[in-house]
Amino acid sequence: MGEILLLETREAGDWTVVDVKGEVDLYTAPRLKTLLTDITAGGRSNVAVDFAGVEFMDSTGLGVLISGLKRCREAGGTLALVAPTEPVRKVLTITGLDQVFNIRDSLDELASGS
Repeated sequence: MGEILLLETREAGDWTVVDVKGEVDLYTAPRLKTLLTDITAGGRSNVAVDFAGVEFMDSTGLGVLISGLKRCREAGGTLALVAPTEPVRKVLTITGLDQVFNIRDSLDELASGS
């Protein structure tokens, strides 16, 4: 349990991108939740969470993503997941959430596919 989570945000066209690196778990997920809440509260409703640097995510992380998606949808947008690593993709598939989220391999694919 390193409790290491690095979060950075940037703008990419219509999207606010959150680059996530580290582990999204019981200890670190609240930071991601706060950031997603702040983004939607600030008026941005299209959020792309880049998971290329995430090697582990537990059910707490899934809960944060679901609440983030709900907030984005309520604001007229969506929350997309970009470049999930194999461990993250596995969790999404097992839970059926791969059918709920817009999942793309890259930001370019997200920009052109939306």
